[in-house]
Amino acid sequence: MAEYVYPAIFTPEDNGQFSVRFPDIKNCFTGADDLIEAMNMANDAACLMLCDMELKGQPVPTASPVFEAQTLAHENEFVTLIACDTVDYRRKKDNRAVKKALSIPSWLNRPV
Repeated sequence: MAEYVYPAIFTPEDNGQFSVRFPDIKNCFTGADDLIEAMNMANDAACLMLCDMELKGQPVPTASPVFEAQTLAHENEFVTLIACDTVDYRRKKDNRAVKKALSIPSWLNRPV
């Protein structure tokens, strides 16, 4: 459970959307309608895959240097780095119910 940085290859599609793939993370792909959403989806997809690897005890792949990923990109594609914090990702996605005891003023406890 840690912080990671991986290169992602962004492909602009003919309809204005973007496809994203991670050369170092097997089967990690995503896409979105615009670039900002594609960046967010790339972060979400990478964090999800890395959390799953950590949970299963699988080795987390080593990130390639960004210049190596650039050699995999085609003419119309571009490469950028995506940072993933799996601890923060788990915290944000944790939707378990938590029981809390609390005190309220007596006037708030009166029936309406």
